Amino acid sequence: MRIGVLGTGVVGEAIATALVKQEHIVTMGSRKAGNEKAVAWVDKAGGLAAEGSFDDAAHHSDIIFLCLNGEFALDAIASIDIKHLSNKIVIDLTNPLDFTQGMPPGILKEFRVKSLGEHIQEALPTSFVVKTLNTINYKLMVDARIVNKGNHDLFICGNDEAAKTKVKEILCNNFYWNNESLLDLGDIKAARCLEAIVPFWVMVWKKLDTPLFNFQVVQ
Repeated sequence: MRIGVLGTGVVGEAIATALVKQEHIVTMGSRKAGNEKAVAWVDKAGGLAAEGSFDDAAHHSDIIFLCLNGEFALDAIASIDIKHLSNKIVIDLTNPLDFTQGMPPGILKEFRVKSLGEHIQEALPTSFVVKTLNTINYKLMVDARIVNKGNHDLFICGNDEAAKTKVKEILCNNFYWNNESLLDLGDIKAARCLEAIVPFWVMVWKKLDTPLFNFQVVQ
């Protein structure tokens, strides 16, 4: 599979590296081709890895992971030729966090009513945006077994059922998630709740003094 990973931070590198290890062809995208972090990642990741601009990564991939700072995600998307994302699944890991008032963070005011996930779907009307993985640490994103042998839950939402099914397959086949642990909360409006979890997650992290935890829903 050809996969684009937009973002050169720890989340983007973790996702891209895990996918290359599963023998996918991965292009890491940044604002401009030749980004120092992206080039360094390609050198480490080997022959299945490539780098380029956000638009390059979208153009040469079938599925896209958005691993971007939430504050700048829409600007990054706007730099991409929309036809390069048309009819493609866009997996949204972003969080619109506001740290201006210290800890815990809040949600950026422009995303308090309508989520960033919804804004991304509106910006990409011919793409299939699926929100997931934004409520956990980057290490856990790519290996669910790290916590409680994978016995914990991950939330997912999006408007297209087939796209969500495909994303679930990607999570299970590449990142060791169990299908029964993937809780589908409905359409992209549910991204409001997924993004709102994150400030609470930060407080739990501070209390536990480790980011390697997750939540489990019991009945």
